[in-house]
Amino acid sequence: MKQQRQGGFLISKIHQISQRIFARVLKNHKLDEFNPAQGRIMFVLWQKDNIPIHELVERTQYSKSTLTSMLDNLEKAGFIKRVSSKEDRREILIALTEKDRLLQDKYIDISREMGKFYYNRFSDKEIDDFENYLERILENLIDYDTKHK
Repeated sequence: MKQQRQGGFLISKIHQISQRIFARVLKNHKLDEFNPAQGRIMFVLWQKDNIPIHELVERTQYSKSTLTSMLDNLEKAGFIKRVSSKEDRREILIALTEKDRLLQDKYIDISREMGKFYYNRFSDKEIDDFENYLERILENLIDYDTKHK
């Protein structure tokens, strides 16, 4: 009898432990103004600012309702602002604030620190291969999710 594959189970465990460590690292760096889930939103915005909510939904993989409530909290805390698009007034863009830009460098340092935890004893090639596999798994899951909504 073939052993059951454990990829999903291992990814879930990694996610749970990594979120706990990430929250601790944020607190140790006195950067606990937002939680790790909100950090995913900020990470996307640091890569590309002033994006519509639908693009943020796609890039974070949060549902629109979950994302909306997290954006409300980030806006109240002064990290993001909602602005009307100049091209289409009906479209709302999510933009960073100056408060957030000041934290970006600290957050990037923390992300590098987390990367060291993740990739300790991995070669560059192993990291590249691993991340390519994860991207393929993510694409598979997104394809399935899109087809079965």
